[in-house]
Amino acid sequence: MPATVPTLRVGANVWPGYEPLFLARDLGYYDNHPVQLVDYPSATEVSRALRNGELEVAALTLDEALYLSETNPDIRIVLITDVSAGGDAIIAKPEIETLADLKGRRVGVESTALGAYVITRALDQVGLSPQDIEIVSLGISEHEYSFKQGLVDAVVTFDPARSNLLAMGANLVFDSTQIPGEIVDVLVVPKTVLDSQRKTLDGLVQGWFQALDYLAKEPEDAAKRVAPRPGVEPEQFLASLELLHIPDLTENQELLSKADPKLLQVARQLSELMLEKDLLRQAVETEALLDDRLVKGLP
Repeated sequence: MPATVPTLRVGANVWPGYEPLFLARDLGYYDNHPVQLVDYPSATEVSRALRNGELEVAALTLDEALYLSETNPDIRIVLITDVSAGGDAIIAKPEIETLADLKGRRVGVESTALGAYVITRALDQVGLSPQDIEIVSLGISEHEYSFKQGLVDAVVTFDPARSNLLAMGANLVFDSTQIPGEIVDVLVVPKTVLDSQRKTLDGLVQGWFQALDYLAKEPEDAAKRVAPRPGVEPEQFLASLELLHIPDLTENQELLSKADPKLLQVARQLSELMLEKDLLRQAVETEALLDDRLVKGLP
C-alpha cells in the first residue's frame, strides 16, 4: 500500500490579505493536495498553534514571525502575502482628532506583537510612548463592541472593524501608510516541514498564485466567494484590498532570494525596533528566515 501523505494544516485569522488561500480552496485548486485551512480568531492563536505542532504553516505578520522565531529558530518565510498600505489603523472617537490627543486615553490593542508594534510606531510619530496611554487588551472580535460601548476611546484595528467604525463617524488618526513597507504579511513554515512536505507546499503556493490570477480577472466573482468568511459584502472586500499591496510571483522571488534586499532590510529594522521596545529578548538572524525555495521553481 502507498504511504499516506500527511495533511498540511495552514492556519490564518481573518485578514483580507490571507483570503486568496480560501479563494484557492473554493475554486478547487487544493482538491488534489492534502491541504487543510484552519481558521483562528487571532494571529496570537495561529502562532501558538504552530509552536505547539498543531499547524504546519502559519499566516503571520513579519513582526509576529520575528517574535515566533525567538522560540522556533527553524521557521522560514516562504511567501509574502501582502504589505499593509492603510489596512492597519488607529480609529478614535470623533473628538479625538490627532495622535497626540490619545495621551491619557484608553486605547484598545490586541495582545499580539502586531498590536504592540502598531501602537508603538504610531505614538513614536508624536513623541509619546505606550506608557502615555491606558492600554486595554482586546481580542479582535471585541473591537467594534468595546468602541461602540465607550469602553475605549480608540482602537488599533483592521477591516472589517476599521470600515464599520469609520462609517459610524469615528476618526482615522493613524494608518499603515505612515509606516510604509513595515507591516508585511507572510507564510511561515518550519524547516522540517519544508523538507518533508515539499510537494504539498508546492501545491499550496501554486494555488495561491492561481487564486491571485483569478482575483485579477474575475474580481466580482472572487469577492462573492470569499466575502462570507470575513462577514462583509463583496464590495467591502474589494475595497479592503485597495489598502494592501499584494506582491506577484516575480516580486516574491526577488524579495525572498534577497536579489532585492528590501524585505531583508525591513526585517532587520523591525528586529532592532522590537529589541529596543522590549518586544524581542534577543536579536533574530533575519537572513536565515527568508527562503525562496517554493517560489523559485514556479514559472
